[in-house]
Amino acid sequence: MSNHSYTVFIDESGDEGFVFKPDGSGSRRWLILSAAIVRRKNEHELIKALKDVRETLRKPPNRHLHFTDLKHEQRIPYLRRLAATPLRTVSVLVHKPSLREPEKFQATKCLLYHYACRYLLERVSWLCRDHRVPGEGDGQAAVIFSNRSTMAYDELRDYLRLLKKHSSPLEVRIDWQVINPDLVSTKNHDQLAGLQVADAVASSFFLAAHPNLYGETEDRYARLLAPTIYRHKGAHLGYGLKFWPEDVGSLKAQNPHLAGFAELGE
Repeated sequence: MSNHSYTVFIDESGDEGFVFKPDGSGSRRWLILSAAIVRRKNEHELIKALKDVRETLRKPPNRHLHFTDLKHEQRIPYLRRLAATPLRTVSVLVHKPSLREPEKFQATKCLLYHYACRYLLERVSWLCRDHRVPGEGDGQAAVIFSNRSTMAYDELRDYLRLLKKHSSPLEVRIDWQVINPDLVSTKNHDQLAGLQVADAVASSFFLAAHPNLYGETEDRYARLLAPTIYRHKGAHLGYGLKFWPEDVGSLKAQNPHLAGFAELGE
């Protein structure tokens, strides 16, 4: 039986397509992967938080929460309650039109998702490594993905094992004392409170990054979640928020609204 110290819940918002139409339709320009990280002993706090949110929103006790199904006025108290919960978040924000060699990701199913997972788990592992409390488990993290019907999770575990085997030549910075591919699993969104939290986080940062058909973004959700973002020595960009490609200056030239992400660390 696992004696892990942390539980990590992962979900995404956006898609892996590369069909970008001039009117803004077609594939989403952004793919966001987000992790909600809690100490194993605090998992019950996520259950309590969602119970409180359902009561506030007058939802049935067993109703699972899906962020996109909620109205704006319902999302605000939901996120405010999450911000008061003992959790940390890490998000990888992929701007697909800026990626070099997009044909590589189009040719291999789930490759883009796998790459984003690598960046996400690197940062998750640093957070867990640096904040481990002696006596609370073995330092490892159980990683639970929200189930995607198009995803073969055995392939994802194999990908992680490949990264572990070739960490040096591939310059992989995952701390393997924290991330164990054998502790990676998947559950349906409605089965775990933590996956519903990860859904809310990914959706919030997606709406802050991805302009809608009218060119508008919504950054209030991201600002509400700012207290949960992983910081290292005060820095959140590159840690709790990782943009890919990394040339944020170039991204800002194309997406001026991204300037607001720098302010989330203030």
